[in-house]
Amino acid sequence: MSNKSCSQHVAVLVFPFASHPSPLLLFVRMISAVAPDVKFSFFSLAKSNSSLFTKCNIKGFDNIKPYDVWDGLPESYVFSGNPLEPIDFFLKAAPGSFKKGIAEAEAEIGHKVGCLISDAFLWFACDMAEEMQIPWVPLWTSGQRPLFIHVANDVIKEKLGASGDKDQTLEFLPGFSAFLASDLPGGITTENLGSPIAVMMHKMGLKLPKATAVAINSFQDLDLEVAFELKKKFHKFLHVGPLTLTPPLPPKISEDNGCLEWLGNHKPASVAYISFGSVAALPPHELAALAEALEEGGFPFIWSFRGNEKDFPEGFLERTKQNGNGKVVPWASQTQILNNACLGVFVTHCGWNSILESITGGVPMICRPFKADQPLNMRTLEAVWKIGVGVEGGVVTKSGAMKALQLCLSSKEGKEMRERISVFKEFAEEAVKSYGRTTEDLNALVNEIICRPSKPKWLEWAEGLRSWGGFWQPAV
Repeated sequence: MSNKSCSQHVAVLVFPFASHPSPLLLFVRMISAVAPDVKFSFFSLAKSNSSLFTKCNIKGFDNIKPYDVWDGLPESYVFSGNPLEPIDFFLKAAPGSFKKGIAEAEAEIGHKVGCLISDAFLWFACDMAEEMQIPWVPLWTSGQRPLFIHVANDVIKEKLGASGDKDQTLEFLPGFSAFLASDLPGGITTENLGSPIAVMMHKMGLKLPKATAVAINSFQDLDLEVAFELKKKFHKFLHVGPLTLTPPLPPKISEDNGCLEWLGNHKPASVAYISFGSVAALPPHELAALAEALEEGGFPFIWSFRGNEKDFPEGFLERTKQNGNGKVVPWASQTQILNNACLGVFVTHCGWNSILESITGGVPMICRPFKADQPLNMRTLEAVWKIGVGVEGGVVTKSGAMKALQLCLSSKEGKEMRERISVFKEFAEEAVKSYGRTTEDLNALVNEIICRPSKPKWLEWAEGLRSWGGFWQPAV
């Protein structure tokens, strides 16, 4: 890179809630592997950093150093039960906390920050980068369609008006004729307009077009039409996913609560895997309905479950364990399970990380979305890609769950979904190869933004003359 001027120090600003820190770290690890001489300062909350940078995971973090920032909570703070409250406190304190952390990291490393990478949620990173006169590269951790919705926020509000009609179509947006207003995240329409999340997302939609480049944890061929629309809105739009397939790959987890061994006793494409992520949880009556459907239908299943086992129907755990049809565990290696040939369907909340892992595993989905981009993701899976199905009425009932499980595991439609998702799986694998779009976009990010071409001497001289007030004004 003799003709390149590499930033020696990159600051990474994290939105330290839900599943956001992990894909951002994967993104930075991917860049750091290509630019090993660059130092990356990773700013997040202490709890998040301690989870991500564990001793068993420390390999591959040689040029990435975590720094803890203040969570913004008052000393006497007592959690009220409102999950948005800590986010609100953090966002109010974050610009000052990050600036303080960057100053400390610069003093320790001995180099000024030359590029700012952030979670796309952190819209104020745009202002920080402008003040520092350095590039800003936000990472959007979800899919193309939710990103397009947030960038088109004001257009949607104008078109939908104040009617609040949930059945109004979104056909005025390119590629969205199959979508309804009810599929939109809260805060886009009249719902929750003043919440901290809604305000943050609206400001983000306004700031992202100013970014040097916007990166997304997806691959271009997954949603070509929307990807091309987004390319029109940003200076650079870079597909850098699926991050779980990009090197350096994390080591396979040996401890899986016996799930892989248990799967080996079942037929190919016959097992349902159930997980609703680290935050979402089924209400007790829906949990009981799903359990009854699994048992009555005789569907083999693995359930990654963090709740109260007393919510299951009486005797359910014992009966399904004894007959070999069920395995309920507090934690499972999701990527390894979804890549097992015995997996037939994934019952999911439609979080983006889970969707990508299901696609790269080639497993169709049954969707029970809860909030944020999840309803939009579900509609995309069902109506556009046709690789998943939503539960009837949006809530789990015994009859609805049985119908969805039978559809995915033992019908012609289920077989067709598996064939379609196998094509997306191939697209994802092609994207991360040496000639793939993801690899090309990563190289563009490193070579054009983090390692920018050095200015030739004549241009440096000409710019100096112009700033001095000389008569010659070169066209550059």
